[in-house]
Amino acid sequence: MDALRLRPSLLSARPGAACPRDHFLPPFCSIQRNGEARVCFSGQRTQGPSLYHSQKFFDWQSSYSRISRQSTSTSINASGQPLQSEPEAHDSASIWRAISSSLDAFYRFSRPHTVIGTALSIVSVSLLAVQSLSDISPLFLTGLVEAVVAALFMNIYIVGLNQLFDIEIDKVNKPTLPLASGEYTPATGVAIVSVFAAMSFGLGWAVGSQPLFWALFISFVLGTAYSINLPYLRWKRSAVVAALCILAVRAVIVQLAFFLHIQTFVFRRPAVFTRPLMFATGFMTFFSVVIALFKDIPDIEGDRIFGIRSFSVRLGQKKVFWICVGLLEMAYSVAILMGATSTSLWSKTATIAGHSILAAILWSCARSVDLTSKAAITSFYMFIWKLFYAEYLLIPLVR
Repeated sequence: MDALRLRPSLLSARPGAACPRDHFLPPFCSIQRNGEARVCFSGQRTQGPSLYHSQKFFDWQSSYSRISRQSTSTSINASGQPLQSEPEAHDSASIWRAISSSLDAFYRFSRPHTVIGTALSIVSVSLLAVQSLSDISPLFLTGLVEAVVAALFMNIYIVGLNQLFDIEIDKVNKPTLPLASGEYTPATGVAIVSVFAAMSFGLGWAVGSQPLFWALFISFVLGTAYSINLPYLRWKRSAVVAALCILAVRAVIVQLAFFLHIQTFVFRRPAVFTRPLMFATGFMTFFSVVIALFKDIPDIEGDRIFGIRSFSVRLGQKKVFWICVGLLEMAYSVAILMGATSTSLWSKTATIAGHSILAAILWSCARSVDLTSKAAITSFYMFIWKLFYAEYLLIPLVR
């Protein structure tokens, strides 16, 4: 450093004074300024141990200077940008893995097939209130987004609460869910469902739509009674009551309440129950019963162990499987007849063709399912959800 200066008395001998041969004078000074090592040599001759130590220090200082310059140069890549050191790269990768793992766990916790079904159903039913292209306005889109977001928050509360009270059952039936696998603690699960329930009610209250708020409230009550383990509750233990809960939410509340939200609150029109709305409610009654029955077919092992008397436990997997297929085929037949009576040619064509194709695909896939394989039954259950999504694409075409 500049502050370290050698005294002149040490750098030059006094006039007339003899310098002993074994007297050590510092032979150099090392000053580092702006990344460069400057070495100043003394012209005096030194001998003995002091010379050895001085040379050793000089060798160390020069080596340090070379290593410092080499490290600086190697930390610059060809484009002149600093390269990331190994610890920093490792930390970045660890952070990304943690974020990715957290998102994946929440994705599984939210049961995405139900989230997609909820969003599609609300969009489809809301379109039934549209009478002309001019109705598709920023006002309509705002009301639609408010309804979808509030319903998705409530959906996550309901499926999350069910997982909280089914941890032991899910360790047998669905071991990859975050609570069953141990990725989430029960406290984490409670925090998530509490926050999403609060956000759902908060948004519903802020919007000010009575149909929307009542849809959220009734879904909350039925979803809680379905899962929570309290006296006179945990209605999922009864196959009939469990099916009625799912039917009430998926078939009635979603169709009627969200249609009325758009019709009366957004468009400010009188409440009317149109032909397409009645069709959607009736068809989804069949579909909701099928979902309520079929969801327990892959879970028969855990349900039997923990005393859940589902229809699959009571009647057997094969019988319930074909009951579900029969109900869906019956619903498609009714939809085809509904389309045949339509006065609109494009609606008639789309309804008949669409439901005929879905009915044929369902029958073909059902015949190929291995009922002794849990993986095959689970895959077919997810296929039923895809049929559920497809139906909500067809419902707005019914006129």
